[in-house]
Amino acid sequence: MFKFRAMSTSIFTFLTCLVVGGHLQASALSLPSSAKSELSSPDSSQQHVVMISLDGFRHDYIELHKAKHLAKIAKEGVRAKSMTPVYPANTFPNHISLVTGLHPKNHGIVNNRFFDKSRPTKDGYAHYKMGSGQSDSTWITATPLWNLVELNGLKAATFFWPESDARIGGALPTYHFHYSKYADYQQRVDQIIQWLSMPEVSRPRFIAGYFSLTDTVGHDEGPYSERTTAAVQRVDELIGQLYERIQALDINVNLVVVSDHGMTNVDAEQVIAVSTLSIPDHFLVESEGAQVHIYAREKVSEEDIAGESSRLSSIAKGRFIVLTDKQRQERYFEKNSRTGDIVLEIAPPSRFIDTPSGHISKGGHGYLNTLDDMGATFVATGPAFKKGIMLPTFSNLEVYPAMAEVIGIDVFTPVDGELKVLSEALAEKQL
Repeated sequence: MFKFRAMSTSIFTFLTCLVVGGHLQASALSLPSSAKSELSSPDSSQQHVVMISLDGFRHDYIELHKAKHLAKIAKEGVRAKSMTPVYPANTFPNHISLVTGLHPKNHGIVNNRFFDKSRPTKDGYAHYKMGSGQSDSTWITATPLWNLVELNGLKAATFFWPESDARIGGALPTYHFHYSKYADYQQRVDQIIQWLSMPEVSRPRFIAGYFSLTDTVGHDEGPYSERTTAAVQRVDELIGQLYERIQALDINVNLVVVSDHGMTNVDAEQVIAVSTLSIPDHFLVESEGAQVHIYAREKVSEEDIAGESSRLSSIAKGRFIVLTDKQRQERYFEKNSRTGDIVLEIAPPSRFIDTPSGHISKGGHGYLNTLDDMGATFVATGPAFKKGIMLPTFSNLEVYPAMAEVIGIDVFTPVDGELKVLSEALAEKQL
């Protein structure tokens, strides 16, 4: 459901923009004196949000792997039993949904990799892969939270949140880093504290950070291994340190820890090599492990598409399914230029691989988003949140409007997320 609040007249006027040379520039001349006063005067009630994503941190990892710091933080604030990711339960679509409040079909990043039939090339169609937004930000068709913050006259900062180095809508957060696999985790914590220690005029009100460790090890070793325990406890220590250092600051800071999806075991004896499905060359194929997206090349008829869909259904024999229109609608994954003419879906512990000799990970995700093992983590604490609250499972699409509410800014573009369950976690003055 689309829900948004109208902006106040003064803020809307302030955000009147001029398009100059293809870039958005705020028109300072249109800012009324009352709005200037609102934006510049010190306010001890101002709320800051630090949102950290722990990639692949399943909803039950706190207990399963004895994450004592997160357990303590949860008791002092708010925790969800589980947080339901969007479909498919993969990294990039969910990270963008968390910061836009939109389903993948509406923010544009429908999977970690996909083709776009509206962008023909010599060999087929333009191809998106993780991080492509840095070189072509038009892949993302939404307003991320850091842009929303900046459009409200505040500052934002990001440290490796997926696609946060893309110039979305012609804009970047005031402070950001381009992704580097060599960046130290401790450096990220130190940088966040440095940002929060800036003078008010320079300090970001929203900070997004990202740790990939638990996802990497979860894939390599599975969700129940000792190495996964070590990875969970490593990021738990970092979150604990960040929390303690935040407590020493004299400003209102809310720490929100989320994940994009869960993790489940993969059985190497139950994988299916896509190459054995004999999909004709007049289709382009993108395998994402839990789904296979199949795109008809130009001039392939609807009759041929239906015929191939029927053929794949006939050879599935319970190993996978070809999604029907009804199933795609239930997943908010209707057919468009990016989702594929045909979508194959597999259930755990099975998985698609490209060829019979392809690599098989011990852990995987991307499956049907409502499966328990795909459930993500949500923990939050700070002056804007109640204490000692355990929330029922809710959709990650609630995070965007909730964070805007905490920061005190207006959501002025339509979103799919509606603040329902998460509203019960907010302190009364936030409502």
